[in-house]
Amino acid sequence: MTRFVLGAVAFLAAGWSSQAEAADFNYNSRAPLTMSRARFDADSWAGLYLGGNFGYAWGSVDNAWAKPGGFIGGVQAGYNWPQNGSQWVFGVEADVQASSADDRFAAWKFSNPWFGTVRGRGGYAFNRVLFYATAGLAFGELRATTLGLSESHTNVGWTAGVGAEFRFAPSWSAKIEYLYVDLANSNFVITGASHGLGFSTVRAGVNYRF
Repeated sequence: MTRFVLGAVAFLAAGWSSQAEAADFNYNSRAPLTMSRARFDADSWAGLYLGGNFGYAWGSVDNAWAKPGGFIGGVQAGYNWPQNGSQWVFGVEADVQASSADDRFAAWKFSNPWFGTVRGRGGYAFNRVLFYATAGLAFGELRATTLGLSESHTNVGWTAGVGAEFRFAPSWSAKIEYLYVDLANSNFVITGASHGLGFSTVRAGVNYRF
């Protein structure tokens, strides 16, 4: 699944880059407009943005047979700082996600009702497309349920991933992103064992820049 997602990102990126190159070729006959367009493309990633996303998560629980999977959706906010005189863009982003990911084995059910991340981002802008890598802090709930009893722990861990973002209007962009999230183990009384959660996410989203 991860290879498929990375392949999809590469395919989309190639198509968008081709569009950008074709557009630049057409603008070459009007040099002043080309320079203005390049400045606009570099600067347009700067500043505050807010958005939403929807996707899917799948993973496994440490020291248990459960492999939770389900849909996710949430909101994100961030800020970008393009580097003067280059196409490099750096920033920070935070998000909170609701998740339907769960799985059962025997009398046990494990679920991940929500999670969030706070990450740094760094990437390179090709006109309307920004390719980036991201990594940082992750946190979320792991819940175990059996025979009417339930126990939840909010665990902290790390996350890392890659993505591509496409600006389709002056203030709007769309993105596709892969993240791996690892939530550290904690001791559960009802299972008598230590459990953590590692999972992958694929999500698509939109952002509005202010």
